[in-house]
Amino acid sequence: MKINLKTGIAELVFGMKQKDVEAVYGKPDRQYKDDDNNIIYLYNANYMRLTFYEDEDMKLGYIIGSHPELELFDNKLIGSDTKTVQEEILAKGIKDWEIETFDTVDNVFNESNWLILQSEFGKIIRVEVGAIINDKDEFDWKFKSK
Repeated sequence: MKINLKTGIAELVFGMKQKDVEAVYGKPDRQYKDDDNNIIYLYNANYMRLTFYEDEDMKLGYIIGSHPELELFDNKLIGSDTKTVQEEILAKGIKDWEIETFDTVDNVFNESNWLILQSEFGKIIRVEVGAIINDKDEFDWKFKSK
């Protein structure tokens, strides 16, 4: 499952509506609303949580995944050493990382690609990817409706 920076993961593209995602993955295993009235889809087999933003006409804007096949630049992420992956990503030109620590978990965040690598005990356990906000302070939706 390839992470396409600024675009999405695998067949998922930021800006898709629920019907577009369901055409690819079917109905979610679970669906609920968060505190901001966004709709959350959970796909167990894909180890993914998808967020459709209420204030953006329910477009897919955020993906959290922990599937063992998640990869970036042909590097498998889940279970990999955080420092090694970060060095490999740096070699591809992605710089400016912020690191936040919460108890045993570290978040390594790159804002320009809205990418978070979450790790525990030095190994990546989860990846978060979000839609990009452009210079006009608007979401840069990549999905083009058919």
